[in-house]
Amino acid sequence: MEGVDEVDTENLSGVVQPMATIYDAEAVEALRKRAAVQPQTLKRFRNVLFKQAASLEEALAVLPVEQQAGFREQLQAEVLVLHETRVSEIDGAEKLIFRTQDNHLIETVILKPQSGRTAVCISSQVGCACYCSFCATGLMGFSRNLTVAEILDQVRWANRRIKLEGRSVRNVVFMGMGEPLLNQAAVFEAVERLIDPAWFNLSGAHVTVSTVGIAPGMRAFAERLPSCRLALSLHSARQSVRERLIPQARNFPLSVLREALEEAAERGTVMIEYLLLKNVTDQPEDLAALVDFVGDLRVHVNLIPFNSFTGSNLEGASEASCTDFSDKLKKRGLSVTLRRSLGADIMAACGQLVQHKLKIDKNIV
Repeated sequence: MEGVDEVDTENLSGVVQPMATIYDAEAVEALRKRAAVQPQTLKRFRNVLFKQAASLEEALAVLPVEQQAGFREQLQAEVLVLHETRVSEIDGAEKLIFRTQDNHLIETVILKPQSGRTAVCISSQVGCACYCSFCATGLMGFSRNLTVAEILDQVRWANRRIKLEGRSVRNVVFMGMGEPLLNQAAVFEAVERLIDPAWFNLSGAHVTVSTVGIAPGMRAFAERLPSCRLALSLHSARQSVRERLIPQARNFPLSVLREALEEAAERGTVMIEYLLLKNVTDQPEDLAALVDFVGDLRVHVNLIPFNSFTGSNLEGASEASCTDFSDKLKKRGLSVTLRRSLGADIMAACGQLVQHKLKIDKNIV
Protein backbone atom coordinates (compact mmCIF):
# COMPACT_ATOMS: atom_id res chain seq x y z
CA MET A 1 0.00 0.00 0.00
CA GLU A 2 1.32 3.45 -0.90
CA GLY A 3 2.98 5.36 1.88
CA VAL A 4 2.95 2.51 4.44
CA ASP A 5 5.86 2.25 6.84
CA GLU A 6 7.25 -0.84 8.55
CA VAL A 7 6.30 0.37 12.03
CA ASP A 8 3.25 -1.25 13.65
CA THR A 9 0.97 0.36 16.18
CA GLU A 10 -2.45 -0.38 17.69
CA ASN A 11 -5.48 1.15 16.05
CA LEU A 12 -8.55 2.46 17.80
CA SER A 13 -10.16 -0.96 17.97
CA GLY A 14 -7.06 -2.59 19.41
CA VAL A 15 -6.08 -4.38 16.18
CA VAL A 16 -2.43 -4.02 15.16
CA GLN A 17 -2.12 -1.94 12.01
CA PRO A 18 0.91 -0.58 10.10
CA MET A 19 1.67 3.11 10.52
CA ALA A 20 0.11 5.03 7.62
CA THR A 21 1.17 8.39 6.24
CA ILE A 22 -1.07 11.43 5.94
CA TYR A 23 -0.87 10.92 2.15
CA ASP A 24 -2.42 7.45 2.23
CA ALA A 25 -6.04 8.31 1.41
CA GLU A 26 -7.43 4.81 1.91
CA ALA A 27 -5.71 4.31 5.27
CA VAL A 28 -6.77 7.72 6.55
CA GLU A 29 -10.36 7.10 5.50
CA ALA A 30 -10.32 3.72 7.26
CA LEU A 31 -8.98 5.43 10.37
CA ARG A 32 -11.74 8.04 10.15
CA LYS A 33 -14.41 5.35 10.05
CA ARG A 34 -12.92 3.41 12.95
CA ALA A 35 -12.71 6.59 14.99
CA ALA A 36 -16.23 7.70 13.98
CA VAL A 37 -14.93 11.07 12.82
CA GLN A 38 -17.32 12.98 10.54
CA PRO A 39 -16.23 13.44 6.88
CA GLN A 40 -16.45 17.23 7.23
CA THR A 41 -14.12 17.11 10.22
CA LEU A 42 -11.60 15.07 8.24
CA LYS A 43 -11.89 17.63 5.46
CA ARG A 44 -10.92 20.40 7.91
CA PHE A 45 -8.05 18.20 9.13
CA ARG A 46 -6.72 17.90 5.58
CA ASN A 47 -7.19 21.61 4.90
CA VAL A 48 -4.98 22.47 7.85
CA LEU A 49 -2.29 19.99 6.77
CA PHE A 50 -2.14 20.67 3.05
CA LYS A 51 -3.61 24.11 2.40
CA GLN A 52 -2.42 25.87 5.55
CA ALA A 53 0.94 24.06 5.67
CA ALA A 54 0.48 23.37 9.38
CA SER A 55 1.99 20.71 11.61
CA LEU A 56 0.26 17.46 12.49
CA GLU A 57 -0.39 18.75 16.00
CA GLU A 58 -2.14 21.84 14.62
CA ALA A 59 -4.26 19.66 12.35
CA LEU A 60 -5.15 17.31 15.19
CA ALA A 61 -6.66 20.25 17.06
CA VAL A 62 -9.67 20.26 14.69
CA LEU A 63 -10.53 16.67 15.65
CA PRO A 64 -12.65 15.72 18.66
CA VAL A 65 -10.37 15.61 21.71
CA GLU A 66 -11.11 11.95 22.37
CA GLN A 67 -9.93 10.99 18.84
CA GLN A 68 -6.72 12.98 18.68
CA ALA A 69 -4.52 10.41 20.39
CA GLY A 70 -5.58 7.66 17.98
CA PHE A 71 -4.76 9.78 14.93
CA ARG A 72 -1.48 10.89 16.49
CA GLU A 73 -0.40 7.33 17.18
CA GLN A 74 -1.40 5.92 13.81
CA LEU A 75 -0.50 8.66 11.31
CA GLN A 76 2.97 9.57 10.17
CA ALA A 77 3.21 13.23 9.14
CA GLU A 78 6.52 13.22 7.24
CA VAL A 79 8.05 10.50 5.13
CA LEU A 80 11.19 12.50 4.32
CA VAL A 81 13.80 13.76 6.78
CA LEU A 82 15.47 17.11 6.10
CA HIS A 83 19.16 16.18 5.85
CA GLU A 84 20.73 19.48 4.77
CA THR A 85 19.77 22.93 3.48
CA ARG A 86 21.61 25.45 1.35
CA VAL A 87 20.51 29.01 0.62
CA SER A 88 21.69 31.11 -2.33
CA GLU A 89 23.35 34.37 -1.33
CA ILE A 90 22.48 35.76 -4.77
CA ASP A 91 18.76 35.14 -5.23
CA GLY A 92 17.50 33.42 -2.07
CA ALA A 93 16.83 30.06 -3.72
CA GLU A 94 16.89 27.16 -1.25
CA LYS A 95 18.10 23.65 -1.87
CA LEU A 96 16.58 21.06 0.46
CA ILE A 97 18.39 17.72 0.64
CA PHE A 98 16.12 15.01 2.02
CA ARG A 99 16.83 11.55 3.38
CA THR A 100 14.29 8.86 2.54
CA GLN A 101 13.32 6.12 4.97
CA ASP A 102 15.67 3.72 3.17
CA ASN A 103 18.46 6.32 3.47
CA HIS A 104 18.66 7.65 -0.08
CA LEU A 105 19.29 11.34 -0.65
CA ILE A 106 17.15 13.46 -2.98
CA GLU A 107 17.05 17.18 -3.71
CA THR A 108 14.25 19.75 -3.89
CA VAL A 109 14.63 23.43 -4.77
CA ILE A 110 12.52 26.38 -3.65
CA LEU A 111 12.70 29.24 -6.14
CA LYS A 112 11.80 32.77 -5.03
CA PRO A 113 11.74 35.06 -8.08
CA GLN A 114 11.19 38.78 -7.65
CA SER A 115 7.66 38.33 -8.98
CA GLY A 116 6.82 36.70 -5.66
CA ARG A 117 5.43 33.60 -7.39
CA THR A 118 7.23 31.00 -5.34
CA ALA A 119 7.91 27.73 -7.13
CA VAL A 120 9.18 24.39 -5.92
CA CYS A 121 11.17 22.10 -8.20
CA ILE A 122 10.61 18.53 -7.05
CA SER A 123 12.19 15.16 -7.77
CA SER A 124 10.40 12.05 -8.98
CA GLN A 125 13.20 9.47 -8.77
CA VAL A 126 16.38 8.75 -6.83
CA GLY A 127 18.87 9.51 -9.57
CA CYS A 128 17.99 9.08 -13.24
CA ALA A 129 18.45 6.45 -15.93
CA CYS A 130 18.32 8.85 -18.89
CA TYR A 131 21.97 9.97 -18.62
CA CYS A 132 21.52 13.25 -20.49
CA SER A 133 24.90 14.91 -21.03
CA PHE A 134 23.70 18.33 -19.83
CA CYS A 135 22.31 17.09 -16.50
CA ALA A 136 24.31 16.28 -13.38
CA THR A 137 21.66 13.91 -12.03
CA GLY A 138 22.57 11.38 -14.71
CA LEU A 139 25.97 11.02 -13.04
CA MET A 140 24.23 9.37 -10.09
CA GLY A 141 22.78 6.50 -12.03
CA PHE A 142 19.34 5.25 -11.03
CA SER A 143 18.28 3.70 -7.71
CA ARG A 144 14.48 3.71 -7.58
CA ASN A 145 11.26 5.62 -8.17
CA LEU A 146 9.86 7.88 -5.48
CA THR A 147 6.48 7.05 -4.01
CA VAL A 148 3.44 9.31 -4.13
CA ALA A 149 4.01 10.19 -0.47
CA GLU A 150 7.68 11.08 -1.08
CA ILE A 151 6.74 13.30 -4.00
CA LEU A 152 4.01 15.14 -2.11
CA ASP A 153 6.07 15.47 1.04
CA GLN A 154 8.56 17.64 -0.86
CA VAL A 155 5.78 20.15 -1.57
CA ARG A 156 4.51 20.14 2.00
CA TRP A 157 8.02 20.60 3.39
CA ALA A 158 8.58 23.55 1.04
CA ASN A 159 5.29 25.18 2.06
CA ARG A 160 6.09 24.83 5.73
CA ARG A 161 9.55 26.39 5.30
CA ILE A 162 8.34 29.49 3.46
CA LYS A 163 5.18 30.00 5.51
CA LEU A 164 6.97 32.31 7.97
CA GLU A 165 8.05 34.49 5.02
CA GLY A 166 4.43 35.06 4.10
CA ARG A 167 4.89 32.90 1.03
CA SER A 168 3.23 29.77 -0.25
CA VAL A 169 4.06 27.48 -3.13
CA ARG A 170 2.29 28.77 -6.22
CA ASN A 171 3.97 26.63 -8.86
CA VAL A 172 5.14 23.03 -8.71
CA VAL A 173 7.51 21.83 -11.42
CA PHE A 174 8.63 18.23 -11.87
CA MET A 175 12.10 19.25 -13.05
CA GLY A 176 14.21 17.88 -10.21
CA MET A 177 15.94 14.51 -10.09
CA GLY A 178 14.63 11.83 -12.40
CA GLU A 179 12.46 11.46 -15.49
CA PRO A 180 8.85 11.88 -14.31
CA LEU A 181 7.30 9.89 -17.14
CA LEU A 182 9.41 6.86 -16.21
CA ASN A 183 7.61 6.95 -12.85
CA GLN A 184 4.26 7.57 -14.47
CA ALA A 185 1.85 5.96 -12.00
CA ALA A 186 3.20 7.75 -8.92
CA VAL A 187 3.71 11.08 -10.67
CA PHE A 188 0.20 11.13 -12.15
CA GLU A 189 -1.38 10.30 -8.80
CA ALA A 190 0.73 12.96 -7.07
CA VAL A 191 -0.29 15.57 -9.66
CA GLU A 192 -3.95 14.67 -9.14
CA ARG A 193 -3.52 15.27 -5.40
CA LEU A 194 -1.80 18.60 -6.04
CA ILE A 195 -4.74 19.93 -8.07
CA ASP A 196 -7.48 18.26 -6.03
CA PRO A 197 -9.51 20.86 -4.03
CA ALA A 198 -9.63 18.36 -1.16
CA TRP A 199 -5.83 18.19 -1.01
CA PHE A 200 -3.35 20.91 -2.11
CA ASN A 201 -5.85 22.73 -4.34
CA LEU A 202 -3.32 24.12 -6.84
CA SER A 203 -4.39 25.29 -10.27
CA GLY A 204 -3.49 22.87 -13.04
CA ALA A 205 -1.92 25.80 -14.85
CA HIS A 206 0.60 25.98 -12.01
CA VAL A 207 1.72 22.34 -12.15
CA THR A 208 4.28 21.40 -14.81
CA VAL A 209 5.69 17.98 -15.64
CA SER A 210 8.89 18.00 -17.68
CA THR A 211 10.12 15.11 -19.79
CA VAL A 212 13.07 14.44 -22.07
CA GLY A 213 10.59 12.95 -24.52
CA ILE A 214 8.91 9.72 -23.39
CA ALA A 215 6.25 9.85 -26.09
CA PRO A 216 3.74 7.30 -24.67
CA GLY A 217 3.88 9.07 -21.33
CA MET A 218 3.33 12.44 -22.99
CA ARG A 219 0.15 11.16 -24.61
CA ALA A 220 -1.03 9.60 -21.35
CA PHE A 221 -0.34 12.82 -19.44
CA ALA A 222 -2.25 14.96 -21.93
CA GLU A 223 -5.24 12.62 -21.75
CA ARG A 224 -5.36 12.20 -17.98
CA LEU A 225 -4.19 15.66 -16.82
CA PRO A 226 -5.20 18.13 -19.56
CA SER A 227 -5.44 21.07 -17.16
CA CYS A 228 -1.75 20.78 -16.25
CA ARG A 229 1.33 21.83 -18.21
CA LEU A 230 3.56 19.48 -20.16
CA ALA A 231 7.13 20.56 -20.88
CA LEU A 232 9.32 18.81 -23.43
CA SER A 233 13.07 19.11 -22.92
CA LEU A 234 13.81 19.29 -26.63
CA HIS A 235 17.22 21.03 -26.56
CA SER A 236 17.83 20.37 -30.23
CA ALA A 237 15.55 20.02 -33.24
CA ARG A 238 18.29 18.19 -35.12
CA GLN A 239 18.06 14.45 -34.55
CA SER A 240 21.81 13.75 -34.61
CA VAL A 241 22.54 16.52 -32.12
CA ARG A 242 19.65 15.50 -29.87
CA GLU A 243 20.90 11.93 -29.75
CA ARG A 244 24.30 13.18 -28.58
CA LEU A 245 22.66 15.13 -25.76
CA ILE A 246 19.81 12.77 -24.85
CA PRO A 247 20.26 8.98 -25.26
CA GLN A 248 16.47 8.49 -25.05
CA ALA A 249 16.20 10.40 -28.35
CA ARG A 250 17.14 7.18 -30.15
CA ASN A 251 13.96 5.56 -28.84
CA PHE A 252 11.71 8.52 -29.57
CA PRO A 253 12.87 10.43 -32.67
CA LEU A 254 11.72 13.95 -33.49
CA SER A 255 8.95 12.77 -35.80
CA VAL A 256 7.40 10.74 -32.97
CA LEU A 257 7.76 13.61 -30.51
CA ARG A 258 6.14 16.02 -32.97
CA GLU A 259 3.07 13.78 -33.19
CA ALA A 260 2.87 13.48 -29.41
CA LEU A 261 3.17 17.26 -29.05
CA GLU A 262 0.37 17.82 -31.54
CA GLU A 263 -1.94 15.59 -29.52
CA ALA A 264 -0.92 17.21 -26.24
CA ALA A 265 -1.30 20.76 -27.56
CA GLU A 266 -4.87 20.00 -28.60
CA ARG A 267 -5.74 19.07 -25.00
CA GLY A 268 -3.71 21.46 -22.85
CA THR A 269 -0.74 23.74 -22.41
CA VAL A 270 2.59 22.62 -23.83
CA MET A 271 6.04 24.14 -23.48
CA ILE A 272 9.30 23.37 -25.21
CA GLU A 273 12.49 23.67 -23.16
CA TYR A 274 15.55 24.51 -25.23
CA LEU A 275 19.08 24.57 -23.80
CA LEU A 276 21.47 27.03 -25.42
CA LEU A 277 24.90 25.38 -25.74
CA LYS A 278 27.83 27.11 -27.41
CA ASN A 279 28.44 25.77 -30.92
CA VAL A 280 26.06 22.90 -30.27
CA THR A 281 22.50 24.25 -30.21
CA ASP A 282 22.93 28.01 -30.78
CA GLN A 283 23.94 28.12 -34.44
CA PRO A 284 21.83 29.43 -37.37
CA GLU A 285 21.06 25.88 -38.49
CA ASP A 286 19.83 25.09 -34.98
CA LEU A 287 17.49 28.07 -35.00
CA ALA A 288 16.14 27.14 -38.43
CA ALA A 289 15.56 23.55 -37.32
CA LEU A 290 13.72 24.69 -34.19
CA VAL A 291 11.46 27.05 -36.14
CA ASP A 292 10.68 24.26 -38.59
CA PHE A 293 9.99 21.75 -35.80
CA VAL A 294 7.62 24.05 -33.94
CA GLY A 295 5.78 25.09 -37.09
CA ASP A 296 2.19 25.97 -36.22
CA LEU A 297 2.14 24.15 -32.87
CA ARG A 298 0.51 26.09 -30.01
CA VAL A 299 3.54 25.95 -27.74
CA HIS A 300 5.67 28.31 -25.72
CA VAL A 301 9.47 28.05 -26.02
CA ASN A 302 11.60 28.45 -22.89
CA LEU A 303 15.24 29.16 -23.70
CA ILE A 304 17.51 27.96 -20.90
CA PRO A 305 21.11 29.05 -20.22
CA PHE A 306 23.40 26.11 -19.46
CA ASN A 307 24.40 25.65 -15.81
CA SER A 308 27.82 24.03 -15.60
CA PHE A 309 28.73 21.18 -13.27
CA THR A 310 31.78 19.03 -12.57
CA GLY A 311 32.12 16.26 -15.11
CA SER A 312 30.56 18.11 -18.06
CA ASN A 313 32.49 19.24 -21.13
CA LEU A 314 29.63 21.39 -22.40
CA GLU A 315 29.72 25.17 -22.45
CA GLY A 316 26.80 27.54 -22.35
CA ALA A 317 26.17 30.09 -25.08
CA SER A 318 27.10 33.66 -24.21
CA GLU A 319 24.49 36.04 -22.84
CA ALA A 320 24.60 38.01 -26.08
CA SER A 321 24.13 34.84 -28.13
CA CYS A 322 21.16 33.78 -25.97
CA THR A 323 19.51 37.16 -26.39
CA ASP A 324 20.10 37.13 -30.13
CA PHE A 325 18.66 33.61 -30.44
CA SER A 326 15.59 34.68 -28.50
CA ASP A 327 15.05 37.83 -30.57
CA LYS A 328 15.28 35.92 -33.84
CA LEU A 329 12.73 33.34 -32.69
CA LYS A 330 10.34 36.12 -31.71
CA LYS A 331 10.74 37.75 -35.11
CA ARG A 332 9.65 34.46 -36.65
CA GLY A 333 6.44 34.58 -34.63
CA LEU A 334 7.26 32.15 -31.82
CA SER A 335 6.20 32.69 -28.23
CA VAL A 336 9.52 32.77 -26.35
CA THR A 337 10.94 33.36 -22.87
CA LEU A 338 14.65 33.55 -22.07
CA ARG A 339 14.80 32.01 -18.61
CA ARG A 340 16.98 33.34 -15.83
CA SER A 341 18.58 30.61 -13.72
CA LEU A 342 18.22 30.77 -9.94
CA GLY A 343 20.32 29.00 -7.34
CA ALA A 344 23.41 28.42 -9.48
CA ASP A 345 25.78 29.36 -6.64
CA ILE A 346 24.46 26.46 -4.52
CA MET A 347 24.24 23.99 -7.42
CA ALA A 348 20.46 24.23 -7.40
CA ALA A 349 19.87 25.53 -10.92
CA CYS A 350 18.40 23.54 -13.78
CA GLY A 351 20.56 20.47 -14.52
CA GLN A 352 22.74 20.80 -11.41
CA LEU A 353 20.96 18.50 -8.96
CA VAL A 354 23.11 15.54 -7.96
CA GLN A 355 23.92 13.52 -4.86
CA HIS A 356 27.26 11.77 -5.28
CA LYS A 357 26.48 9.65 -2.22
CA LEU A 358 23.43 7.69 -3.34
CA LYS A 359 22.79 6.01 -0.02
CA ILE A 360 23.92 7.06 3.43
CA ASP A 361 24.54 5.26 6.68
CA LYS A 362 21.64 6.19 8.94
CA ASN A 363 23.86 5.69 11.97
CA ILE A 364 26.04 8.69 11.10
CA VAL A 365 23.25 11.13 10.22
